[in-house]
Amino acid sequence: MPQLTLQEVEHIAELARLGLTQAEKETFCEQLATILGYVEMLNGLDTEGVPPTTSALPLSNVMRSDEVSSSLPTEDALANAPDADADQFRVRAILE
Repeated sequence: MPQLTLQEVEHIAELARLGLTQAEKETFCEQLATILGYVEMLNGLDTEGVPPTTSALPLSNVMRSDEVSSSLPTEDALANAPDADADQFRVRAILE
């Protein structure tokens, strides 16, 4: 099983912008090493003649074609708006 050093885990945490305690770093050392061990096992499999795939399931496009249709009238769209101005929704500015 591959072993990770504490420095490698700290580097990974830094890249992910995670603030970890010392106990969490030690836990992740073990957990990430276990995950890498499983990946190492997968690398040992014979995949000769197996075509690369993006999904294990046969996928097809389930989206409908775009169709031009009439839109909701402006009055109906704004009917329940708490505030409207010049046929537009009016919202508070959110600035920091």
